[in-house]
Amino acid sequence: MFNIGAGEWLLLAVLAIILVGPDRLPHVAADAAKYLRKFKELTSKATEELRENLGPGFEDINVSDLNPKKFITKTLTEATEGAVPVAELREIAQTAKIDPDLL
Repeated sequence: MFNIGAGEWLLLAVLAIILVGPDRLPHVAADAAKYLRKFKELTSKATEELRENLGPGFEDINVSDLNPKKFITKTLTEATEGAVPVAELREIAQTAKIDPDLL
């Protein structure tokens, strides 16, 4: 979680005890958990509203899909499905002849 090892967690706990104090630490931890729950609830509601407002066809969208790099990659992948490969297009261009009577 957050790429933090056991040593860092121990250091954070010691700092919390020093800065907050051992008598207030349980209350601060409970408040932090309460705010974390509220934040998680807020983000899930925002995601649900986003899905509702985007309309049909976006029911399975994830918030991570809205990252510009992922969005462009996904869009280009979907757009190129079933397209003619570039090598085949080059072959067609080389073998295609223009009728001089049409010029």
